[in-house]
Amino acid sequence: MKLSHIEHIGIAVKDLATAIPYYEKVLGLTCYNVEEVKDQKVKTAFFMIGQTKIELLESTDPEGPIGKFIEKKGEGVHHIAFAVEGIENALEFAAEQGVQLIDKAPRKGAEGLSIAFLHPKSTMGVLTELCEDKNK
Repeated sequence: MKLSHIEHIGIAVKDLATAIPYYEKVLGLTCYNVEEVKDQKVKTAFFMIGQTKIELLESTDPEGPIGKFIEKKGEGVHHIAFAVEGIENALEFAAEQGVQLIDKAPRKGAEGLSIAFLHPKSTMGVLTELCEDKNK
């Protein structure tokens, strides 16, 4: 698997309108993109810090993955995402190593990335996302 950097850290929040001002006014970051990913039932807000993004995730449906996460665990770190070259090969390699895949094939994520998740039962309790920018 060829990882290049931490692409983003996903943080589940109840309300983007409440969370964004904290990241902007207290931490001094700038929200550069807000986007809804309908098939994932989530609205996202992105901030850059160095080469890494912070992705805030607000559920648009209580039955969606973020809605269920917040109901069960509350707001907080949801996942870590790594930039990978050759996402299909990375998934195949992970499966060969015995890692349980949530996504057996990449799907479209926010900012036009190809994404796939590895199950936290196989990743020491950390929901892990692989991301590839096919436009690079």
